[in-house]
Amino acid sequence: MKGDSRDKSARMLFRKLQWLIFFRALFAAVLLGSAVFVGIRDDFTFTSYPLIVVNGIGLVLLCLSGLYSFILYYTSRLSILGYLQISLDTLLVTGIVFVTGGFSSIFSFLYLVVIIYASMVLFRRGGMFIAFFCSVQYSVLISLEYQGAIYPIGFASDFVAKNSNWDYVLYKLAITTAACFCVAFLSGLLAEQERRAKQDLWAMEAQVRRVEKLAAIGEMASGLAHEIKNPLASLSGSIQFLREEIPYDPDRDRLMDIILREADRLSALVNDFLMFAKPQPGKTQLVELDTAIDEIIKVFTADNRRNRRITVTQKLDEDVVIEIDPEHLRQMLWNLLLNADEAIAGEGHIDIKMTSLDRNYASITIADDGCGMTEETMNLIFDPFFTVKPKGTGLGLSIVQRIISSYNGLIDVRSEPGKGTAFTVKLRRPSRLLGRIIASGSLK
Repeated sequence: MKGDSRDKSARMLFRKLQWLIFFRALFAAVLLGSAVFVGIRDDFTFTSYPLIVVNGIGLVLLCLSGLYSFILYYTSRLSILGYLQISLDTLLVTGIVFVTGGFSSIFSFLYLVVIIYASMVLFRRGGMFIAFFCSVQYSVLISLEYQGAIYPIGFASDFVAKNSNWDYVLYKLAITTAACFCVAFLSGLLAEQERRAKQDLWAMEAQVRRVEKLAAIGEMASGLAHEIKNPLASLSGSIQFLREEIPYDPDRDRLMDIILREADRLSALVNDFLMFAKPQPGKTQLVELDTAIDEIIKVFTADNRRNRRITVTQKLDEDVVIEIDPEHLRQMLWNLLLNADEAIAGEGHIDIKMTSLDRNYASITIADDGCGMTEETMNLIFDPFFTVKPKGTGLGLSIVQRIISSYNGLIDVRSEPGKGTAFTVKLRRPSRLLGRIIASGSLK
């Protein structure tokens, strides 16, 4: 669920920033230690160039690491802190490149290191931003060196221009820039895949906890529901028999109508409870999702009152087939659609998407722009009899959860108060060979 995922993402980013601060401080310590070693070996003083610059960068890194560590525990804007840290790191890398030879420096690879951990912390967008920032800094540095505007101590002002023509300088700049963006793209891609894998794992963990809770309740509920169902049937039959046998009386007949109506309502509630407690296995068959979903949407939107106030859009991939009982699929989607409908007070929009995630899963997302839910509500919506609706039974989403679990699927919910809710269902697809046969049209 989004609340849990958001908290876990924040904790994960917090840990990544902790490790980043630690390794930055470690790098600063190594840098200072190397400067001390070189100073002793070559009889340099602390203020000798370039040791003074290296020591200055190391001390700045240590001070910044302490400052970042302090800020980390007192801010909720972790992403901004990450951008700030890594952007300053690129400036320090530029300083290291400049004092160690600029165009001839062997430390330009440090830009790639910064880009890699930027992608790990800030993902693809952050990695691309840092790659752009690094490319600009390096290009400006080398261009100024070529023009003789700046030059490292120990090098002549025309060192770059004298030893390298402008075409070669442009070639090196192009190669370095391309390397920065390639590394940002690849490391960002891996980071995004890792994030998606963790989000799926979190969704599976949440579902396992819900299923374990529902299974324990279901065993007790099944027997209780049967014990209630039988007396209800006897009560309804007896009232109907008395209604036919005793003389007609308007007041008595009205009371009997109330008894029968409430008995029917309780019977429907017990049926829902039985469905939640012990859903029937059903008769699984191959179902083309786009056709099945389209038919359910048509029935759903056939209600004139609903059709006037709610706009339903759909985007369905073709040739996506799953094995499921069509009635279970209809009940699952119908409950999710009703949930979206009831979340919209006035006019609103429901968006339905069905895609093939990979060769193993199909994904169905039903999103609305209704009232949304708080994190506390999201943690309870799959519990039986929990509802925030005046006339709800609190079993709809519990039944959806049980149906999806019976087919080894997953359900995830993302919501924000005032912005809407999105339920995503992942269902297994049949084997690859069967999928190819279906796609070829042999089973149509």
